[in-house]
Amino acid sequence: MKYYYYILILFFCSCSSENDVFKIKVNSDSQILNKKSNVFFEIFLNNEPCKVEKLKLFINDIEVSEKTNLNSAKLGENIVEAQFNYNNQTKTIIQKLNVFNDKSPILYSYEIINEFPHDISLYTQGLEFKDDILYESTGLNGFSSLRKFDLFNNKLLDIRYLDNEFFGEGLTILNDKIFQLTWKKKIGFIYDFKSLNMIKSFNYDKSIEGWGLANDGKYIYKSDGTEKIWILDPETLVELNNIEVVTDNKKVKNINELEIFENKIYANTYQFKKDVVLIIDKNSGAVDGIINFGDLRSKVKQHSELDVLNGIAYNKKRKTFFITGKKWDKIFEIRIIKN
Repeated sequence: MKYYYYILILFFCSCSSENDVFKIKVNSDSQILNKKSNVFFEIFLNNEPCKVEKLKLFINDIEVSEKTNLNSAKLGENIVEAQFNYNNQTKTIIQKLNVFNDKSPILYSYEIINEFPHDISLYTQGLEFKDDILYESTGLNGFSSLRKFDLFNNKLLDIRYLDNEFFGEGLTILNDKIFQLTWKKKIGFIYDFKSLNMIKSFNYDKSIEGWGLANDGKYIYKSDGTEKIWILDPETLVELNNIEVVTDNKKVKNINELEIFENKIYANTYQFKKDVVLIIDKNSGAVDGIINFGDLRSKVKQHSELDVLNGIAYNKKRKTFFITGKKWDKIFEIRIIKN
């Protein structure tokens, strides 16, 4: 069975008639396009096949043939451009094409190794270890903070509060600096790692909001509540690029708190599915795995303000993950298990 895709037109040149509309039709044997899909591109005019001359096709500025494989496409949104002549006029059409992962995510479970107390009043937004000390960013206007905590001795070492106008979000630590996001103000803060004194602020660029932060030792990764994860230069905080988080059949939005371990991004999704963490390839955006923490929330104190899982930190020394949530009274040390 063949499948046909008509993709949203972003722009096309003037035609011989004001009502003429050119489209790129994508024929494929795949019901859902992925990097293994073989496709055949055709030009249609007013929903009918159209014979054109000197046709050139590009996917993300890389020239391809009319019959091609999508293995060079990126996951998520791709830009398909067609250049051709029609009735002695040069035409250019630019359209969007979504490509998904060619594998279903692997399902994982977990085992609890230890439980540690956690301040039940904290609306946890970001969590990260540095030298066995846990750093936490908390949210809510008037309550947002940056905290330095000795988890293993249950001792708060230092704290900085944000001004009431700011809703704290994710954090990460790189090059002896702590980076912290705020939600809707499109501004983040940079702190001295040792003193927790603020060094300066920075503004967001194309990313919509501030949600989660992580780093791989070279770049900073930022989520903004969409399906995108932005890659930032840690010195300039310029958004250099982004990946889109996709499974084998959908884009995953509401990407939130982030942690990076062994070139994989561990991310929770705010209210997408209850208390799951995605394992994402940090280069492609493919969701390689899903960890089901569905019953973890039932193991903390139940109260009216109890909210979702939000807080993922990997401890290099112990080689385990630490998980908590918004207004949870516990932090769980866990080991991830492949089902």
